[in-house]
Amino acid sequence: MQLELFEDKGTAEIALEDIFEAYFDCRKHKRKTVNALAFEADYETRLIELWKEINAGTYQPGRSVAFIVNKPVKREVFAADFRDRIVHHLIIGKLNPLFEKYFISDSYSCREGKGVQYGVERVASFIRDCSKDYTRDCYILKMDIQSFFMSIDKPLLFRLLQKFIVSRYGGKDKNRLLELVYKTIINRPEKNCQIKGEISNWEGLPRSKSLFTTGKDRGLPIGNLTSQIFANFYLDFFDKYVKDNCGIDYYGRYVDDFVIIHHDKHYLLRLQKNLCSYLAARLHLRLHPRKVYLQHYSKGVKFIGAVIKPGRIYIGNRTKGNLYEKIVCCNKKITDCPAENRKTAVDLQASVNSYLGFMIHYKTFKIRRKMLNGYLLPLWHKYLTAAENAAKVSLKKIYRPLTVKIKKLKCRQYRN
Repeated sequence: MQLELFEDKGTAEIALEDIFEAYFDCRKHKRKTVNALAFEADYETRLIELWKEINAGTYQPGRSVAFIVNKPVKREVFAADFRDRIVHHLIIGKLNPLFEKYFISDSYSCREGKGVQYGVERVASFIRDCSKDYTRDCYILKMDIQSFFMSIDKPLLFRLLQKFIVSRYGGKDKNRLLELVYKTIINRPEKNCQIKGEISNWEGLPRSKSLFTTGKDRGLPIGNLTSQIFANFYLDFFDKYVKDNCGIDYYGRYVDDFVIIHHDKHYLLRLQKNLCSYLAARLHLRLHPRKVYLQHYSKGVKFIGAVIKPGRIYIGNRTKGNLYEKIVCCNKKITDCPAENRKTAVDLQASVNSYLGFMIHYKTFKIRRKMLNGYLLPLWHKYLTAAENAAKVSLKKIYRPLTVKIKKLKCRQYRN
């Protein structure tokens, strides 16, 4: 894979203001992390150094941190250095407006104004439209791509992005942007990373789901902003093939999961072969052979954590199970480590509210009430209060981090 610059005569520089803007975007909601705080201590000098490296062509991605997460499924994650994340935000800040005009409207991942809730409601409306308000037969085909992120062909991805940038990006810093995209894609974080946790954490992870075993020109690291957006771009060619070449009106995709609704079951059976052939020939991807779902709409379909049935939408069992496990884990902590109860309460509140914020969009009142009133130990009532509609939990004022911090400062001032 080689970088071919576009009319490389007097390449314009990336503006310093763009670097600062990318930095401020990058630190949103991450300002309290160790890496962000270390960078912020002298951020102006560091940003100017980064700006000079980018425009001199000497910038190289730094060291990543590799670790395993087990929820919702076991995955390998690479966390890029904070400095590299600024570069990722710089790239996406310049390309995302172009991507939004280019993508189809029914890919839902990592897109402003879309996302999980939008995707679920769109698929529900597709089923309703195709079945003429549930008065005629229609069928749902749901499939996903096997080991998607680890199967992405990096040289092919860069060629597609290069063609896209050359033809659609009008900035004078086009060559510098191409260099950054190139270096980000060809970077192999598995060759320069710090392992967080134990090596044994990788046990049970299939070889096809790890950058350590996929090969030189395959795979994007899960955890990078560029990986998420570039993966969306990579599959947009598949989206357009389904919509434009296969005569499909009702189609939606979230990352590597996609749903097709059609009134002819036999057509969907034949379509599977066409989709397999296109993915293999054009994008070097494979459909997962054991994750093919083809059913009448009355059976419903599970999509993005929700179960969509005629006229109603339920929460998926995995989401309920994950919330239950989090509550059980925190219940154990409050009994085993009483000294850490306040910190555990802060963690529990954040986790529970993230689940409740998703669940309130569906028919889940009884489930939410059971989780909060039936599974949370009474000991938590000292620290938390639950809303009457079971839509959220709140920390009591005296245990909120800001209140605790102010109290400590007042005590310190009094002692001084």
